[in-house]
Amino acid sequence: MEPSRAAGLRLEWVASFVAVAREGGFSAAAKSLYRSQPRVSTHVAELEHALGARLFDRTVQPVALTPEGRALLPHAEEVLARMTLFAEVTSGAQGPLRGEVRLGAYPSAAAFLFPPAVRRLAQTHPSLSLVLREGPSLALGTSLSHGEVDLAIRPVLPLVSDDRLASTVLWQEPLVAVMPLDATRPSKPMTLRELASQPLVTIGETGAGGRQFETNLAFAQAGLAPTIAFQTNQPQTLVSIVRHGLGVGVTNALAMTTANLDGVALAPIVDVPMTRQVALWWRTDTPPSPAAAAVREVLTSLPVPRWPWERDGGAPA
Repeated sequence: MEPSRAAGLRLEWVASFVAVAREGGFSAAAKSLYRSQPRVSTHVAELEHALGARLFDRTVQPVALTPEGRALLPHAEEVLARMTLFAEVTSGAQGPLRGEVRLGAYPSAAAFLFPPAVRRLAQTHPSLSLVLREGPSLALGTSLSHGEVDLAIRPVLPLVSDDRLASTVLWQEPLVAVMPLDATRPSKPMTLRELASQPLVTIGETGAGGRQFETNLAFAQAGLAPTIAFQTNQPQTLVSIVRHGLGVGVTNALAMTTANLDGVALAPIVDVPMTRQVALWWRTDTPPSPAAAAVREVLTSLPVPRWPWERDGGAPA
């Protein structure tokens, strides 16, 4: 059948045809659909006329499907099943909440938060699908603004310029120093001034936006101008550069708790005047999505990160 002909078929015709086949007659079908028998008969007749084929043998009682009717029935049942699913996708009140939610996140936040979020959703909303889209912090705000993701996890800094975006802070985390491992000299808490005297490796990007990253702001607020030897958006690249003795890393704590730290040691920074705030972001100018709202609820209910010195019961010295 040409698409133009299929477009002329009405769903209520299909529903009446399936009901007559299932119930074994027009009267029983009318009762199951809460319709009059003449209306059901008219629906089936109109479907037969549109298809150019007789679907029921009305000369026998109860009515019986013709060969054409038997061939059509499984396809008609599938159409009704898919239309039911179509309705359920957009309304969690009439069945399981369904949908695909695209979550944007930078690498360390994705490594920390995505697996437990998927596991929690499997328990609370098993028909929801969470799709991960990783990217650098600056790109995530743009992706959310352009509708490429439905939700984004990114730091509050660098600031976003789109006033359509709203956020709620998920956790705060300190900056840490990443030092080459030296068995003869255990790592100790560092100050910003001590770090500023060494070539640094940081997470961030060059340009105007890069000045808003927490590391840059921490040194600026302390009146220090360190030498940034290398910048990268990948925590594991930062670790590798430090491991090879090319500099000392300064980055957010979560990035290091999700990285392979072989060959390096972490040192708390004792005089950082600020912490990184990580937030969940969404758009306020789009119609509310029950699926996205369910994912937001899950993400805001997950445990926040803990740092090595907290797990040991102490605090940075």
